[in-house]
Amino acid sequence: MNDNLKSVITCDLDGKIETFSEGAITLFGYSEEEVVGKMRVSDFSDGQVVLGHVIGWLDESVKKGKWEGETAFLKKDGSEFSARIKITPTKDKDGNHIGYCGVTTPLEDKVPDEVRPKIDLMTQIFTWVVIMRLPFLSATIMPILVGAAVAKFMGYTVDWSWLGLTLLGGSLLHIGTNTSNDYFDHLSGTDNLNYNYSNKGLNGGSRGIQMGLITPEGVRNLTVVVFALSALVGIPLIQKAGMPVLWLGLIGFLSGLFYTAPPFRFSSRKGLGELLIGLNFGPLMVAGSTLVQTGQLLPEAFLAGIPLGFLIAAVVYINEFPDHDSDKATGKNTLIVVFGPEKARVGYVALVSGAFLSIVLLVLNGTFPSLILIALLASYFGLTSIQILYKYYNDRLLEPANWGTIIMHSLTGLLLFAGLWLGTSTV
Repeated sequence: MNDNLKSVITCDLDGKIETFSEGAITLFGYSEEEVVGKMRVSDFSDGQVVLGHVIGWLDESVKKGKWEGETAFLKKDGSEFSARIKITPTKDKDGNHIGYCGVTTPLEDKVPDEVRPKIDLMTQIFTWVVIMRLPFLSATIMPILVGAAVAKFMGYTVDWSWLGLTLLGGSLLHIGTNTSNDYFDHLSGTDNLNYNYSNKGLNGGSRGIQMGLITPEGVRNLTVVVFALSALVGIPLIQKAGMPVLWLGLIGFLSGLFYTAPPFRFSSRKGLGELLIGLNFGPLMVAGSTLVQTGQLLPEAFLAGIPLGFLIAAVVYINEFPDHDSDKATGKNTLIVVFGPEKARVGYVALVSGAFLSIVLLVLNGTFPSLILIALLASYFGLTSIQILYKYYNDRLLEPANWGTIIMHSLTGLLLFAGLWLGTSTV
């Protein structure tokens, strides 16, 4: 062990580097200008080590006052070195936890393979969950369930096997969209520049490429495979419900692929990206699900998708606030970039208000039963998220509003499903 060389790095609660000592410069090979305010401490570790171990190390340091252990770190040139690290929580003058301090000493008598933390099966599985962003499939599951409920409400019998196949096809399209977006955001440099990404995957993409969990080529190949599988699943759906399934699927595929892919890059076209997401994961997906069950494109299905369209657009919209700087730098002109974060807050209010107002109108005009008004209960999360957004639109404390919007969308979908399924048609 070289006791004469030590790296001292401090970071905030998100891992954003605040100080970088001379020893850190020597050990890791980066200059202070390259790191402070531009990188996170997780950038020095293998991605699977971050997923499987680093979070636990930080938690233990808070509970016990410190964590010490051996690991392998990555240098700027991509090579590894063995080290012993001591992590302690940092606090402000009032005793509030504000970050972490890591003191790293190289181990000259051990090779990286001897100290690299073991990656268990659960971490390997979780790696693919992160790469494909599987927790966000609720954006697909909710409208497909609501579409089935519309069919039930209109007097049709819901076939659960066809519903399952619809969920599979829609989920594969969604996963392909996620991975293609990661691939093209990597090529454009958007995700590489994004310093304000969420550690929970709420914004800034999956970070799979940036964390070294998968290569850019791997993401590209995964995208091709997943989109191909979605096409295979679509064949029996087309055979059952006809060519409209194909057209809806093509709209979803092209919208998803070119959301970030050139030459269209819909996400960069001043609101077109948000609009397409609202349409695809709202009226079109609900109508497609109903189509598989009934063989018809029912107007009621398109109408039932309006609230979910507003809310999934709200999910994307609020997640774009932390991405403002990197999006602006790479020409990704989301509405947050166009209007600026402060002025753009009203857009979120409009989306949430539009969602719940549309539910009321669908009852008042007699389209759906009053039982769907139970979905208004989900507006609680909208109100709290609006309050948080207006106060912390440019701060890490915005995160509860990001989660609140996701919960609001999912809960609204479930309550709409219940209201339609149990409601009585007046037709």
